[in-house]
Amino acid sequence: MLTLKIIFWVFLFIVFYAYLGYGILLFILVRIKRIFTHKKHENVNYEPEVTLFVAAYNEKDYVDKKVHNSLEMEYPSNKIKQVWVTDGSDDGTPDLLKKYSNNGVEVHHIPERGGKIGAMNRGMQFVKTPLVIFSDGNTLLGKESVQRIVNLFADPKVGCVSGEKRIFNKDKDTAAGTEGIYWKYESKLKKWDAELYSVVGAAGELFAIRTDLYEPVEKDTLLDDFIISLRVAMKGYTIQYDPEAYAIESASANVKEELKRKIRIAAGGLQSIFRLKPLLNIFKYGVLSFQYISHRVLRWTLAPLSLPIIFFINLAIVLQSGIINFSNFYTWLFYAQIAFYLSAAVGWYLENKKLRVKILFVPYYFLVMNYAVYAGAIRYFKGQQTVNWERAKRGD
Repeated sequence: MLTLKIIFWVFLFIVFYAYLGYGILLFILVRIKRIFTHKKHENVNYEPEVTLFVAAYNEKDYVDKKVHNSLEMEYPSNKIKQVWVTDGSDDGTPDLLKKYSNNGVEVHHIPERGGKIGAMNRGMQFVKTPLVIFSDGNTLLGKESVQRIVNLFADPKVGCVSGEKRIFNKDKDTAAGTEGIYWKYESKLKKWDAELYSVVGAAGELFAIRTDLYEPVEKDTLLDDFIISLRVAMKGYTIQYDPEAYAIESASANVKEELKRKIRIAAGGLQSIFRLKPLLNIFKYGVLSFQYISHRVLRWTLAPLSLPIIFFINLAIVLQSGIINFSNFYTWLFYAQIAFYLSAAVGWYLENKKLRVKILFVPYYFLVMNYAVYAGAIRYFKGQQTVNWERAKRGD
């Protein structure tokens, strides 16, 4: 019985630490660091040329909005270049872009589709500026985003800057509430990560690196933004973050559509752990390894694995002491788990009926995220996850 209880608390701690405990510890560490450090002043005169880089596949519905949005950035217009790589697009996207050639928009197209990372590897040869900013074709950037990203590069120790993904929240976007809450929490963790030392990975919707730090990434890479940014960090640079440099997009139309993204991200997360194995060595990479393991690795490995173990060990303990013995603390924990999973089931039912009770979407969305890790692991180890994105349907 004692052994079971020890195992139970170990796995419960892993889940708590991965999702909440690390955030609490990070908050404390950042507050301590602020006592001993002074805020750096930004170099407001730092305005190098930058390239806005978009790897696009069949984005004709977004081209006009995206190009005009890029032309409206609050940054010297003569210092902003646009490079679009449209490999495989057959919906007229390259032709639509060519009408903007007089506005400094370069279009590089080949008929073969090689995935986003293939387009990025090929397209980087056309980037001639010291900084390159990556964003998706279906996202719009805040007008100050370029300037705010560039400001952080004034520090020579910064090799990568991550912007924030924001969700366009409308009532009809059924996934907006849960997805938005999740990203707000992630945004806070990234802000603290950056303040402690470095963000752990960048948001593919908007991130930038020093051009000379880019290294071609394996063609079967699933999370290009994550691999690219962390390999920059492994060279001794930091990844910084500004939540006011943001890319905004609609929420997924529903949780089922969001699940497509989560499964792919989970498969890519496992792939990344294998490819970034040296980063697990905390003696070599210190704080970066601590942040990486705490914020990413646990969520893609031990935390989801712990959930069923916690449930069944809790059940075994309760059965030994009596299933209705409410004087037993473990009995209350067991029924709390049942209530949580039942709430998730009701949330799933309401999602399918297109009914919205946000409080029930929290447990449902949490379980969807963890289910995605299992599904992603199966896809990854079976080699079934394609490098090409399957677009999730978005809310209108």
